[in-house]
Amino acid sequence: MEIEPIAFIENDFKEKFGIPRQSGLVELPSRIVFLEKYSDENALRGLEDFSHIWVIWGFSEFKGGFSPTVRPPRLGGNVRKGVFATRSPNRPNPLGLSVVKLEKIERGVLTVSGADLMNGTPIFDIKPYLPYADSIQNAANGFALTEREVLQVEFPEDLIAKLPEEKRRGLIEVLSQDPRPQYQSDPERVYTFSFAEFQISFRVDGELLLVVDVV
Repeated sequence: MEIEPIAFIENDFKEKFGIPRQSGLVELPSRIVFLEKYSDENALRGLEDFSHIWVIWGFSEFKGGFSPTVRPPRLGGNVRKGVFATRSPNRPNPLGLSVVKLEKIERGVLTVSGADLMNGTPIFDIKPYLPYADSIQNAANGFALTEREVLQVEFPEDLIAKLPEEKRRGLIEVLSQDPRPQYQSDPERVYTFSFAEFQISFRVDGELLLVVDVV
């Protein structure tokens, strides 16, 4: 059975580096734009009654293949786990699953927040999130035992002024989640990633992230 995209996502994440590691961590807006043959508004009838939706999507930029074991970044990249115990793209079918908040439905386009997807990611299906069935109390976290600590972000006024006002809060939320690979901790290293039409450079020392340039 072959599957094809029904939509593509549009947002400010132009590359993999900097994207939130899980959905719901950062409330940046994204747009799910349906292909013409799936843009019939009747297909969305009733969806407005739900606050959140499941999005099934493809790792479109992943060029590798299936691997039975992977090294999760959360474990420092040094410990192997079975691929089915992770959310790695090294899967037989490179599909991802995210839950996002549904903000608006307008002319066949869904505006959502909390997506952990790169701009242009293909969407294969959408389903409503059902709190009574989809939220499991006291579920075990496996090796992801604790939530990641949030960094304090220091953003010099002259640099943040380069950004449109409506993008500043979302970018600060992204930075506070620490975009670096989890096994890197050099306080002198400068990291750069794309956000919207900007290049954001920063370094991290302990619990402080300092933005050093916006281009």
